[in-house]
Amino acid sequence: MNKLAEMPAISVIIPAYNERDSIEDCVAQLREMLVGAAFTGEIIVVNDGSTDGTGEIADRLEGIRVHHHDQNRGYGAALKTGMRHAKGEVLVIADADGTYPIERIPDLVAALEDHDMAIGARTGDNVNVPFIRRPAKWFITVLASYLSEKEIPDLNSGLRAFRRRDAMRLFGILPDGFSFTTTITLAMLTSGMRVKFIPIDYFERTGPSKIRPVRDTWNFIVLIVRTCALFNPLKVFLPPAIVTFAAGFIKAAYDAVVHHDVHDSQLLLITTGLVLGAIGVLADIVTRTRLVLRD
Repeated sequence: MNKLAEMPAISVIIPAYNERDSIEDCVAQLREMLVGAAFTGEIIVVNDGSTDGTGEIADRLEGIRVHHHDQNRGYGAALKTGMRHAKGEVLVIADADGTYPIERIPDLVAALEDHDMAIGARTGDNVNVPFIRRPAKWFITVLASYLSEKEIPDLNSGLRAFRRRDAMRLFGILPDGFSFTTTITLAMLTSGMRVKFIPIDYFERTGPSKIRPVRDTWNFIVLIVRTCALFNPLKVFLPPAIVTFAAGFIKAAYDAVVHHDVHDSQLLLITTGLVLGAIGVLADIVTRTRLVLRD
């Protein structure tokens, strides 16, 4: 049976930006995986404005569909283009740089029988994450786990499987940059969807990395707070509200007893704490109402 079927069960989306040295091997691995898999599938390569000939190489490869961006629009934008053109009910995303074990895709797809998303967590025996990226990756993961109230072994893995209908419901909040995977992970976790993390290896990439450590780390932090505020606002607003209110109240009580006076700055802290708490409660009500209406 030809696994590259006209009506595939899964669509594998590969975003590619200046990956001429690895795109052909990546597609070959995907084709080999689909031949031995228990499901039909298609391969979609999205050339994200490459300038090194990646698009031309992809166009010559058989058995795949290629979509081109006229200019580099970003990792997430490439995935969203693939999502719009995918025919499969299940979407699988992977990178074109040879870092992810393509042969583990059937394990991710199988996990969707009782989960909404399966993520290849880079916690296997052979994981090659550059040392300079590890502190930022650890901090971002800890922050995301705290805000989402879920244990997250790998927040932004680029190898995962999920249903197209679920992703399209979140389409409007999914960003065009590298934070696509971070956003969809947090959105599903904080909205109560079932996410399974499957340990995988992570190999050294072919070619230079596109990650900008300082800028992308800051963007990830902002994104984590923003996404959690969208789905679990109390977790974001309540801690600073309590700290601010407590600081103002304790200082005001001390000054009232010792100095028989209360300063405007202390009243401002108390008021700020109450306002932050009220915003968090109102946002939580809106969020819960939205989720109930959606269900």
